[in-house]
Order: sequence, then C-alpha cells, then structure tokens
Amino acid sequence: MKIKFGTDGWRAVIAKDFTYDNLLKVAQAHADHLKEKKGRKVVIGYDTRFMSENFASTVAEVFSSNGFEVILSSTFCSTPALSLAARDYGADEGVMITASHNTYEYNGYKIKGGYGGPATPEIITGVEEKIGKTEVKTGTTKWEEADFNSYYVEKLKKYITAGVFNQKPEKVIHDPMHGATIGLLNKILENTLIDVIEINHYRDAFFGFRHPEPVEKNLPLLRGKTVAEEAVVGIANDGDGDRVGIVDEAGEFINTQVVFALLLLHTLRNKKVEGAVAKTVSTTYLVDRIAQKEGRKLFKTPVGFKYIADLFLKEKIAFGGEESGGYGFGFHIPERDGLLSGLMILEMVHLHGKPLTELVEDLFREFGTAYYKRLDLRVEGDQGKILVEKLKKEPLKELGGKKVKEIDLTDGVKLIFEDDGWVLFRASGTEPVLRIYVEMPEKEEVDMILEESKKLIGG
Repeated sequence: MKIKFGTDGWRAVIAKDFTYDNLLKVAQAHADHLKEKKGRKVVIGYDTRFMSENFASTVAEVFSSNGFEVILSSTFCSTPALSLAARDYGADEGVMITASHNTYEYNGYKIKGGYGGPATPEIITGVEEKIGKTEVKTGTTKWEEADFNSYYVEKLKKYITAGVFNQKPEKVIHDPMHGATIGLLNKILENTLIDVIEINHYRDAFFGFRHPEPVEKNLPLLRGKTVAEEAVVGIANDGDGDRVGIVDEAGEFINTQVVFALLLLHTLRNKKVEGAVAKTVSTTYLVDRIAQKEGRKLFKTPVGFKYIADLFLKEKIAFGGEESGGYGFGFHIPERDGLLSGLMILEMVHLHGKPLTELVEDLFREFGTAYYKRLDLRVEGDQGKILVEKLKKEPLKELGGKKVKEIDLTDGVKLIFEDDGWVLFRASGTEPVLRIYVEMPEKEEVDMILEESKKLIGG
C-alpha cells in the first residue's frame, strides 16, 4: 500500500493499514528526512488510543537506532503538550501518535515542527518521498523520558489573569472524552475556587464507543451535567486535546463560529495581545467585523489549521483558528489548543462577571447575529467534485431568493449574500462527501439555504 499523509498527518485503521510494519517504514523515512536536515533531536508523544504507547516506543527505537537524541513522553499527552515540548525542549521535530478526533479504530502519526506547530507541506513531502526507500534501523532503545503534561500545565497556569478564579466558588464541567486531557484542567485550577467536575475521565481506547469529537451530537452528558451541577461552563476536548466544544450554563452547545468570535474578543480586548487575525474561508463573518472595529489586519486562508500555523510563523498573529473548533493564540504556540481555549472562555466569563449566554447576547448586539450549520452530505462517486466545478464555471446569481454579491474561490465555492450570510461548498478529497457550510443572520434562513443547496446535487 502507498502511505499518504493527509492535511494533519497519516491516519489509518489499526491492524489493517496502521501496522508495526508500516509504522516502522514511516518512522525510518522521517528519520532519513531529518538526517538530511542535520537534525539531532526529536520528542515523541502519544494519546489514549489502543496501543499508542507501544507504537510510540517503536518510533522512539527507530530514531534512537538512527543516532538521534530521543525524549519520549512518560505518559499519554495532548497534541498541544507535545508541540510545546518540541519547541521548549529544543527538538528539531516531534512525533505525536494519535488519530485526533477519528473513531477508535484509527491511530496515526502527526509530525510537529521544532517551532511548536504542524509540520509544513515541505516536511510532509520530504518524509513521504522516503517511505520504504531505506532499510529500517532498530535495536537501540536508548532514550530519555519526560513529563510533558506537567510542563504544559505549568505553562497554561502562567497565561491566566492573576486572581481571576479566586473571587467566588463556582463549578465547571470538563469532558476529556476519554482522551489525552484527562485530569489536566483539574491540575491547572487546583489552587483556585473553581471546582472542576470531570466526566468520561478514565482511559478508554474505545472512547465510550462514541466519536471523540467535541460537537453537539456527541455531548449529551456534558450538556445535562452542566445544568444539573449549575456549572458556569461545560468544556469538552477531542481525543488529542487540540479542539474544544463549549456548553453554556443553560446546557446549550455554543457553535464553534461563536466560540471563535468570543475568543477573538477576549484575546484582543482583555488579554491585549498585539497582532493580526487569521481565519479560514469557512469561518464566521463576525471575525471580519471584529477585526475591522479593532483595527486589526485580517488574513484569510483555505480550510485547514496548517495554513493558520504558517501565518503564525510568517506574521505577527494575535489569534487564529478554523471552523472545526481549533484555535491558536499569539501568546502561546502556533498550534490548536483545545484545553487553553476552554480555559480562556472560562476566564472571559469570570472577567466580565456575566454568564456565557449574556456574553453571546452582547456579541450579537455589538456585531450582529450569526447562526451556523454544517452538513457533511454523502454523495455518489464524484458528485460533490462535479457540483463544485460546475459552480465555478456557472456562478449562481441567487440561491433561495438571496442575491449573491460575491463569490470566493479560496477553497471550494463560497457564495456571499448581500446581508453577509454565506454558503460554502467543498468536496472531500478522500471520501464521497460534499461539505456544505452555511451562516446567516437569521436562524430560520440557515435551514432554508441548506435545503436549497442540497437540491443542487440533483440539478
């Protein structure tokens, strides 16, 4: 089989394609690539998936046998914790054994740059080209172990506004979804008046037979527990801790676009972080309005955090993120950090002294309302790609009675309406799926535009 890295690493089904044999080939190719660049040091982490620590030790053995200084995580850790270690431990690159938010059947191999963020396309291409080209070296098991989690926790503590969590006793619910952030929010807030109540906080390689992705349909327990415990916020993180899902005090899921806008305001106004703003093409128009009002330059990229991370390396970025619940902060590392994002939402609630529902109302009052849905529509064969190409060649002038004022072809086809509402069509490159993203100023218009968009497949 040909091993191919996707937008965020190599992922495959355990025992089918994610085997020791294939993992050895990938690790050797990565070692060969780093040797060409005169690299000497790597850090390696792993999540709570089935046999992740065994796979991580296998990768450590390959790098050790190739003469590298290797530091292996002493326990499971999150992707942002590994990325932070890559930067602060002075590594040339890092490896994270994880399949992120994929279902339990999968595992994967993420490469991280020594700058503390996703590998560049050049790094990925360099590794892919070498897979299977040289004999795998094993036999040397000399490496150091380090507690990346403890270092990460202490780092996040330093970002908190002094005294903000010592004003009054309150509760927060944390759902690590059986993943790599188990126990971490507790440690960050252990000497404060915040009572962290964890759910799904034991290692389970099956993730409770749920999809470890912090989206609304996967969080019924978090929603119910937040209300039952009268908690101020519910925070969920995906399997490797780089994404976040937020539930307000009423048990309602706050969509990722609104969370982006709240975190952006908090970063610019409360944290006073300097720099520009970065968003993907599938992200809310609220970001554009906030950036304009705050006098910040705005960068727009194709879908994928790797493009945001690249901007962090090239420009001074205060905050950047994407629609899928991955956000990065200019005061941290050029990486999505789901736990830090949840912590910053909690801090925002305490600084303003208002419940999350009121903060959302304030946001809408100042910048306009915004309602959002995304549909991943399974289609026949190349129907999705065919529709996207057709929309490029034959642009629509209206949809559902809404006039199109602008078309953005940054990634797929984005139709922008006169009231700033929009719909984005993107075809998956790996499966027969058409992704339809819709954001509108009126809630009822979201479903209407989604239905009109689905009709185009049959047209």
